[in-house]
Amino acid sequence: MNYRYIWKELINHKNRTLVSILGIGVGIALFVAINAVSTAYEKAVSLPFKNLGADIVVQRAEKRAVDSSQTPVSMKGVRVPFSNQLLTPDDLKTLGALDGVDALASSLLLWEFRQGGLRTIMGVDLTQPSLGPVKVKDWLKDGRFPQKEGEAVLEKHFAKFNHVSIGDLISIGGKSFTLVGLLEIKEGAQIASANIYLSLADAQKLLTGEAQGVNVIYLRLKNPSLQSAVKTRIAQNVNGVSVTSSDSFLELMGGVSKISEQFSLLASLIAFGGTIFLIIKTMLANLVARSGEIGILKAVGWTGKDVQKELMGETLLQSFAGGVFGLLLGYAISFCLGFFSIPIATPWVMPAFAKDTEAALTAIHLPVSVSAGLTFASLGLSLVAGVLASYFMGKRTARMKPADILRRL
Repeated sequence: MNYRYIWKELINHKNRTLVSILGIGVGIALFVAINAVSTAYEKAVSLPFKNLGADIVVQRAEKRAVDSSQTPVSMKGVRVPFSNQLLTPDDLKTLGALDGVDALASSLLLWEFRQGGLRTIMGVDLTQPSLGPVKVKDWLKDGRFPQKEGEAVLEKHFAKFNHVSIGDLISIGGKSFTLVGLLEIKEGAQIASANIYLSLADAQKLLTGEAQGVNVIYLRLKNPSLQSAVKTRIAQNVNGVSVTSSDSFLELMGGVSKISEQFSLLASLIAFGGTIFLIIKTMLANLVARSGEIGILKAVGWTGKDVQKELMGETLLQSFAGGVFGLLLGYAISFCLGFFSIPIATPWVMPAFAKDTEAALTAIHLPVSVSAGLTFASLGLSLVAGVLASYFMGKRTARMKPADILRRL
């Protein structure tokens, strides 16, 4: 193979080379962007659970919550949300004993209706350091997390709006608490979102007669692949509860996620086929344009195999360059898509009596990224396309006779 000849051919026919590289790059960029976005959707729906170390969340809604048009009976003081009624100790024992469950953590979500509006309060189980809302302590911006009763942490924007700072006393349910920290809720973790965070014991004391009440259960499974099986067991053993997982989010997200999940492979294959077709068409067109040159090469002693090797070298170089260009273009497209956000329906953020369904949507930025596997797959795709193009060009070249070509010159 004459590498110097190959290089001169590519340099001396810049327009032809650039068109080939551009065509290959567009196909590869489409392949990269489709796969990156598809993977991003899967990551987005798992964020609310990954950030809390949980695979499944269990809640129980009040019957009244089924009909959002009904006005709640009580709208005063501290109370349990209509969509998060208390779970019994027997429920907790049953959930913790289910086959496939590795760990269980609980929390108590409360509403406090005041003259200034509604405040949300989250009682956190401090005995579970790696599961449930207690993980929000990793998002502290200032101060520390409660270590004993009588201490509280506020979401930083809520604290700023109410003009309170660390060390101040705040009144919750008629009791005073010392503010010891400020935090910022991580994107996608609205399941643990609240205005105020207390120890679970403190939150339970705010509910009269409910010393051991909890209403949100977080389950970590021995294997995430057991989600469907464990959800079925929960439905069979615990009555009246709602079970939420990343699979549930995919269902709630509707059409876009389904298209992404079901047709990303098909779209990738179409991009792959289109890339190969474009390369073959371009290369064969170039081959026809270069028939005179090939006839001269054969006339001066080049064999069919020598010509095929030179053409294969040119094709593979163009394919590799097009693959690199397409990868960079696909990465740029993916980077731009990362600024877009998608709405995820989160059943725990909408009050049961809310009539505006948009209140239940949480915006999460698409975590778009190009993995190493996708990078190598894209480069491999461009080279495979080049090899296939070389094969068809070789068959076409083998049928070209120098005498016939020179006769037409």
